[in-house]
Amino acid sequence: MGAELPFWKTKTLLTMTRSEWESLCDGCGRCCLHKLRDEETEALAWTEVACRLLDTTSCQCRDYANRRDHVPDCVKLTPKRLAKIDWLPPSCAYRLVAEGKDLPDWHPLVSGDPATVHSSGASVRGRAISERAARDLEDHVVDWPGEWPKG
Repeated sequence: MGAELPFWKTKTLLTMTRSEWESLCDGCGRCCLHKLRDEETEALAWTEVACRLLDTTSCQCRDYANRRDHVPDCVKLTPKRLAKIDWLPPSCAYRLVAEGKDLPDWHPLVSGDPATVHSSGASVRGRAISERAARDLEDHVVDWPGEWPKG
């Protein structure tokens, strides 16, 4: 008999358990980078500046459970909100599953190792700076967070 398919191939985002939903996050930290939106054109620009709660080494939120207490505009990602969000990176598992695509080989659910998101170059490790160290976000606009990881 064949191996059972993983949950992200058999379930929709709406039917996943909370644990399954949370495990889709690969821990890259790209969604925690500040983004700029042009008021006239609505064009999106990524920056290398991380939210003050993001640990730029582990790429994890320092206080995930209470993040909205510290950062009121932090977006709680849900399947319903996902449909309206245009700023998730192309490699984001939530976006990929919503689009009917598979997870990349470096995703921890595929590789079995949370370190592969870093070794593949998919995470912000070594490339993001803290918002406390940045001054004007406009001085930190970069393309890589909105591109597929090269690794």
